[in-house]
Amino acid sequence: MNHVDLRPKKRSALRIWFGTQFYIVKRWLEWKKGDKTYADELTNEMLPYIAFQHKTPTLRKLKDVDMWYQYNKVINLKLAVEKLNGLVIRPGETFSYWKLIGKPTKRKGYVDGMVLFYGTFKPGLGGGLCQLSNLIYWMVLHTPLTVTERYRHSFDVFPDSRRTQPFGSGATCSYNYLDLQLRNDTDQAFQLCVGLEGDYLVGEWRMANPPLHQYKVYEKEHSITSAYWGGYLRHNIIHRKVMNLNGKEIEDQYVTENHAIMMYEPLLEASEQSG
Repeated sequence: MNHVDLRPKKRSALRIWFGTQFYIVKRWLEWKKGDKTYADELTNEMLPYIAFQHKTPTLRKLKDVDMWYQYNKVINLKLAVEKLNGLVIRPGETFSYWKLIGKPTKRKGYVDGMVLFYGTFKPGLGGGLCQLSNLIYWMVLHTPLTVTERYRHSFDVFPDSRRTQPFGSGATCSYNYLDLQLRNDTDQAFQLCVGLEGDYLVGEWRMANPPLHQYKVYEKEHSITSAYWGGYLRHNIIHRKVMNLNGKEIEDQYVTENHAIMMYEPLLEASEQSG
């Protein structure tokens, strides 16, 4: 990785707007004219076998972040999960996060939540939906489904206080060009179930037949280095171990690598940063 590529680039608000609109239209044309078959079947009938389950807290106290961001995030998540819960992905079909959810608008009930923006945060309509894409991506890594498109954060904004997953194991999203897509290359159907229970966002991937493998996702080569322009950079590589049902390792697979600009002092205790 060329660390020069990580150096923040100053762009005008007008250039950012035009660039965003270009990629939004490009994505829309891909959905309309492309050769992918997109999954869109929602059903209340659940497939019989659980491939993987996970949950994450919806209300996190972050340093210098007002809690109304978190409460509004919950409103947005409730709307988004209605578009995804019960989705069946049949063999050969592709899951597109934004194609299913659609554009967050006030008319649909979405409100301002926290949106990460060039190393900081600001209010944005539909903010907080990255928690849902993060959850789905993390769960996908514990299934045989194939991730075909995923974007990582360029900035590490908050420290690791109470982090239970490796750094860089999520998927950032922004309508509609920063999408999360995955394809079912197996010979059986998979089903995504997501919802809110108490103060948690919960999810699971279900499947038509019993799972044949287990997965353990972990990081390698984690490091923090100094950037020549000032500040620090964070790096790691994500792998996963594929095991049979007896726990015997079959394969160790490369998943992705992450490089991000740190927006906090790495030598400070995480508890001080999150208090």
